[in-house]
Amino acid sequence: MAATAPLRDCQAWKDAGLPLSTTSNEACKLFDATLTQYVKWTNDKSLGGIEGCLSKLKAADPTFAMGHAISNGLVLIGTGSSVRLDRELDLAVKTMVEVSKTQPLTQRERLHVSAVETFAKGRPGLWHFVPAAPGDGHTPPPGTTPSTRLPSNWTLLIGGERCDPPASAQSSTPNPVSAAGPSATHSPPPKHQRAGSTEDDKGPLPPVRLVTPTWRHSPGHLPWEVLALSINPTDAWSVHTIAHIHEMKAEIKDGLEFMQHSETHWKDSDMLACHNYWHWALYLIEKGEYEAALTIYDTHILPSLKASGAMLDVVDSCSMLYRLHMEGPTCIRSRPWVNGTMPCDPDQRPPEGQQGDRGRDSRLPRPRGQLQYQAFTLIVCKPPDSPERSPGENCQHLLARDVGLPLCQALVEAEHGNPDRVVELLLPIRYRIVQIGGSNAQRDVFNQLLIHAALNCTSGVHKNVARSLLMERDALKPNSPLTQRLIRKAAAVHLLQ
Repeated sequence: MAATAPLRDCQAWKDAGLPLSTTSNEACKLFDATLTQYVKWTNDKSLGGIEGCLSKLKAADPTFAMGHAISNGLVLIGTGSSVRLDRELDLAVKTMVEVSKTQPLTQRERLHVSAVETFAKGRPGLWHFVPAAPGDGHTPPPGTTPSTRLPSNWTLLIGGERCDPPASAQSSTPNPVSAAGPSATHSPPPKHQRAGSTEDDKGPLPPVRLVTPTWRHSPGHLPWEVLALSINPTDAWSVHTIAHIHEMKAEIKDGLEFMQHSETHWKDSDMLACHNYWHWALYLIEKGEYEAALTIYDTHILPSLKASGAMLDVVDSCSMLYRLHMEGPTCIRSRPWVNGTMPCDPDQRPPEGQQGDRGRDSRLPRPRGQLQYQAFTLIVCKPPDSPERSPGENCQHLLARDVGLPLCQALVEAEHGNPDRVVELLLPIRYRIVQIGGSNAQRDVFNQLLIHAALNCTSGVHKNVARSLLMERDALKPNSPLTQRLIRKAAAVHLLQ
């Protein structure tokens, strides 16, 4: 394991070209400790955990603007709360803004504060949407870790980056990682906060070479995520990146071997281990090994969900069960939790986190979970003039209206056995679903839903849509066992016509 880098005090941050507007060395070190754990997606007990560090950070300097910014930013990307429903969070964001006005912050710090405030209001919140100064366009702050990781994660978790930006930022909006990197003229972040930061297949990121389980690469030619693992083998985020690479290439055998061989390094990563196990289960579902996938669910995913209640764990659980529900294995019906409910209440959900919403929307396989569907239908079917349905300038509300609502209605129609209606709802928005956030792997559950619905339609036109979708899927992801199963099902449906 790599040695722990020393936490940076006021002078160390200044030496790195990133001065912080606080005179408290303790606050600077706690900020660095929080940032380090966030980048690793792991609560480090030796550092006190993220919540512990944030609590001490606030006590060390209650007026430290960047401390307020990272604290509020981390709450917001969790998608479990919003300033509309959480008065404490609303007050925290307002306090952050007021604090920033009472002291001479650097332009970089003001951008961070402004970005968090913008995001809290339902806009995408990316730094390149926030002008650096009047007439200065949308210059992003230098390539600091928060200016790359926070906007990247916000885009991944809640989407919305394709909503129209404010009038002051109408020029192109680059990927936050590539946008912040080239313009940086100061010292780069420590290695443990820098490598492996181009994760996921969400958007145009630097090309990543194929990673084999043995990682046999010559020096100087390591992909970033493998470089990160060479620095720190317990880097669960880089493991997550490699899992995505194998998934999008349908390299099921390599993916399974990699997850098995690396498990001991990332299994204790409390914030991301559950999601990595979800990726592992996806490989097994691809192969049609449903019992093995459910074993991972019972052993790792469900216990993590019960223990944490974290939104990512909710999304993973619901998404995995819905995929299995569509595949239709009989082994899922014997599980003791099938008649249970998920630990989430749709009446408590704000419409801000679209990816989070879709996790809850998926629910349990039918007919179990019908009560949850009934409760959710009440929300979906609110009158058009209801305050909750008025988007205003809130990007997330716009997505909820234009993409989230038909998407959720399609899920309800699927549970009611109306496949033709599912196709009618999903086809017009299939190219907009990317706006809700999540990775291609996560959103693939909706591609599968559309294909399954089209295969079960009574309309011959919709059955032809299913065949076209399968041809497209096979071209984009060759050698996928799941696609081949669906193609065989489509052929059988065609022969029965």
